[in-house]
Amino acid sequence: MSWIPFKIGQPKKQIVPKTVERDFEREYGKLQQLEEQTKRLQKDMKKSTDADLAMSKSAVKISLDLLSNPLCEQDQDFLNMVTALDTAMKRMDAFNQEKVNQIQKTVIEPLKKFGSVFPSLNMAVKRREQALQDYRRLQAKVEKYEEKEKTGPVLAKLHQAREELRPVRDDFEAKNKQLLDEMPRFYNSRLDYFQPSFESLIRAQVVYYSEMHKIFGDLTQQLDQPGHPDEHRERENEAKLSELRALSIVADD
Repeated sequence: MSWIPFKIGQPKKQIVPKTVERDFEREYGKLQQLEEQTKRLQKDMKKSTDADLAMSKSAVKISLDLLSNPLCEQDQDFLNMVTALDTAMKRMDAFNQEKVNQIQKTVIEPLKKFGSVFPSLNMAVKRREQALQDYRRLQAKVEKYEEKEKTGPVLAKLHQAREELRPVRDDFEAKNKQLLDEMPRFYNSRLDYFQPSFESLIRAQVVYYSEMHKIFGDLTQQLDQPGHPDEHRERENEAKLSELRALSIVADD
């Protein structure tokens, strides 16, 4: 949302105090920043949930691919291990989907709804600027007749110009006052609006990672073999890899 004041001729009279213009620009600037932050947060949350879903779906696919590996038909221990992994990945995916649904409902949708009000605000600002443009134009017209010699035709035109000016001035002042009153209220409302969403986001993450701790704790207990620390497994893998490299079909030419 961007605001560029109309470039028109200025009347000699300062029709809008500089302090009022500064207040308006400050409050509107805060809302412009809020709109940009809201859009960015909504986009980042969507990217995050999409990435979460892709991760858990990929994990499930990997475990299914392992289950279809011929080794599972030949080695019961390997089959048991992969089956345990597959069960864990499916549980993870289910909880992940639940978390993403919760975030979509309580965070992303409220962000989207909050962002939908900014176009209306933008139009209100444009209407205010159009009213100010009309106000300046008619004020300049009044000043032009006030500077002329006070003949009958000039006085008639001056009276007409003042009559034209009055409702336009009142319209601008009403629009200006409404925006100056409501923009700070709208900006301050963001705290009460977003706090429940962010609390829900934190709770969803806490529940998810608590469940992940349980799932992978259970998986660790099923896979761990007493007396076989990681260092031992690494040495075994290296020894088996050396045997494979020694085969003629994989030897370097």
